[in-house]
Amino acid sequence: MSVPAAELVIVGHYDKPPSYATRRRDGSPSWLLMWTQEGGGLVEQGGARTETRPGDLVVLSSRQEQHYRTAPGQERWRFWWAHFQPRTAWLPWLEPHALAPGCYLLRGVGFDRVEQAFLRAAADARWTGHGEPPEPARPEQPVVAEARELVLGAIEEVLLLATTAARPLGGGDQRVRRVQALIAAEPAAPHTVASLARAVALSPSRLAHVFSEQTGMTPMRAVRQARVTHAARLLEITDMDVGQVAQACGFVSPFHFSRTFSAELGVSPRDYRRRYSTGVQPTPSRKAR
Repeated sequence: MSVPAAELVIVGHYDKPPSYATRRRDGSPSWLLMWTQEGGGLVEQGGARTETRPGDLVVLSSRQEQHYRTAPGQERWRFWWAHFQPRTAWLPWLEPHALAPGCYLLRGVGFDRVEQAFLRAAADARWTGHGEPPEPARPEQPVVAEARELVLGAIEEVLLLATTAARPLGGGDQRVRRVQALIAAEPAAPHTVASLARAVALSPSRLAHVFSEQTGMTPMRAVRQARVTHAARLLEITDMDVGQVAQACGFVSPFHFSRTFSAELGVSPRDYRRRYSTGVQPTPSRKAR
């Protein structure tokens, strides 16, 4: 099946019969999210297999084989979908909901406001940059440059609402969630395993164990990821130079910042800023954690 170019953002709505199926052996250059409204779908990617129900949101990363279709026994699969490149700030929101690397499931996402966000995205996708955005009549089409930020804003709203409402898979230790919140609130702070462990009344070794067990990464990798996420956002929305961004995000030097940023996202901070200014964002690398 044909796939959109990586730099395009496309929003659509399907109401498919039992015979519907899509398989992409090489995956897609863009990320894909699907929010089920009625019926259900069967989705496979990254070794994970899940059946969606009304209110479920599935997010699939790029460049992995994917297969999705109307679920067996269902008469239809009615769902919203969007192809996009994620903003780096979204990735930590999704991690607690990973079924497998690059495959995320959020159960029971509320209807009204999420649906309104998709309807708004569909309307904004047809905006030319002049006058008011039109009513959502033909949602399946590429987004022009003038509307890109509005549509990404709607997708961000969907993800924020979904990740806030959905319970992380497998529950989770409250102390681990507290550490994650501390890191997210102040990514530039001089965090260490010992300082984070003290904040939740655990020994450093015990925190390292439970944190890695539940998140798939060490506490310091989570700190590093949060700092890179914060740095990417500063590169997107400010004119701070690389040295200033490095200092604001807690890196010991611009060199260390550039090396870490490149290792995490596969592109240098300067190239990231240039790509973002043209509307193209890199897909984060999927390194072992």
